[in-house]
Amino acid sequence: MIGSSAATSRDLRFGAVRIGDRLPEARHTPTRLQLFRYSAVTWNTHRIHFDPDYAAAEGYPDVLVQSHLHGAFLVSLCTDWMGRRGRLTRLEVSVRRYAVPGDLLVCSGEVKDVEQAGESHGLVRLGVTETRESDGTVCAIATATIELPL
Repeated sequence: MIGSSAATSRDLRFGAVRIGDRLPEARHTPTRLQLFRYSAVTWNTHRIHFDPDYAAAEGYPDVLVQSHLHGAFLVSLCTDWMGRRGRLTRLEVSVRRYAVPGDLLVCSGEVKDVEQAGESHGLVRLGVTETRESDGTVCAIATATIELPL
């Protein structure tokens, strides 16, 4: 891409990445339909994800975004950034707070460490966060390790 930095190129290489580099933000606004479909495709039958009355009885303002969907948003942030030559080798996600349909969730990340791991590749460790934009609440955090070619 003309005018893009090496850190956002689809051909990202290990030598172009530095500690402190920021990943381009990704924004997601889950819908009730998306949550219903995600529950269906993952065989998640917990009513809190698709039945607003049940969620209200549990004390929530609406149906809840699935923990795995929070994780999927963070995975997408990492894989979009690393491009087609990278390989996500590890991801540890911790969901901290709930989100509901209509919440704007902002995923961001930063390079925390880089390490040459062989003659042909290096490892990049990321810290990634999903934040609810309306109030700054951190919904999920993760650490990721990505293998990039030299």
